[in-house]
Amino acid sequence: MHLAYPAVLSALLFCTGLYGVLARRNAILVLMSVELMLNAVNLNLVAFDVWLSRTAEETLHSGQALTLFTIAIAAAEIGIGLAIVLAVHRNRGTADIDKLRDTSERHDPDPDHDARTAGQSDEAQKAEATA
Repeated sequence: MHLAYPAVLSALLFCTGLYGVLARRNAILVLMSVELMLNAVNLNLVAFDVWLSRTAEETLHSGQALTLFTIAIAAAEIGIGLAIVLAVHRNRGTADIDKLRDTSERHDPDPDHDARTAGQSDEAQKAEATA
């Protein structure tokens, strides 16, 4: 089999995953698209390993070893990613990325600013009471 076939398939898988990451709004679908991209990379690693082992006549198979390492890392990544998405869904009630971006936690305002505005409101209340 020619090297072009798995390379083209890998490019199509990677482009599909990239489209999914850029176009999807659900966090779980984004994670699935990232996994699709990692699988495209794994396919390339194995295809080039087989192609290079035929030309170099070496039996090291470093591409297949890297693929197994990538699969292990991807399994850990998807486990942690799903745990984070489930925790966010429980706290916020949605897994929509745009809604999560809109409801992000804001920084606390300056404590001196609160004291100044509280003092001004007390003065305004005293002025209204005397009027």
